[in-house]
Amino acid sequence: MTKSEKVKIRTVVIPDDLEAVKKLWFDYLVWGNDTMQERYGVHPHNPRETVEQDIQQIGKFQPPYGQLILAIYDGKVCGLGSLKRINSDTGELKRMFVDPAIRRIGAGRAILDRLLLEAKKVGYKKVRLDSPKFMETAHSLYRSVGFRAIDAYPEMEIPTEFKDYLLFMELDLTDDTT
Repeated sequence: MTKSEKVKIRTVVIPDDLEAVKKLWFDYLVWGNDTMQERYGVHPHNPRETVEQDIQQIGKFQPPYGQLILAIYDGKVCGLGSLKRINSDTGELKRMFVDPAIRRIGAGRAILDRLLLEAKKVGYKKVRLDSPKFMETAHSLYRSVGFRAIDAYPEMEIPTEFKDYLLFMELDLTDDTT
């Protein structure tokens, strides 16, 4: 069995998985903030506040229009990803993250594949995302399934002063190759 075959994906169970979600979201935001500070001299989030806001609004990442999933490897939660609604035709991927200590095992691909499957089930025609420009490995993953760069979209949650540090992408789910 290859490493990627050992990666299991499952839907988050509330409240059982809440602590794992909080930890991974917090780790993602701290890692992202630290790297943004190091590379660009900016801090776009207060990680603790952002996690608390997302937890208070966790319903937006739940069915019927959203999804929140975990990746498990060797019995341990190693990553997560979420989908939320922008409008009836468009979903948005948020907070895709794999623990840096356990990367390159296929968890990111497994999370992405599952979120895109869920987006199709909801009936979204497009999926968008924003991602810091330094996350080049993630951008390669997104491009490998057909995402393309677009301009910043009005529904982005990122404060406008940080948009120059981000890449915005979109995938057409009506294209038969996705």
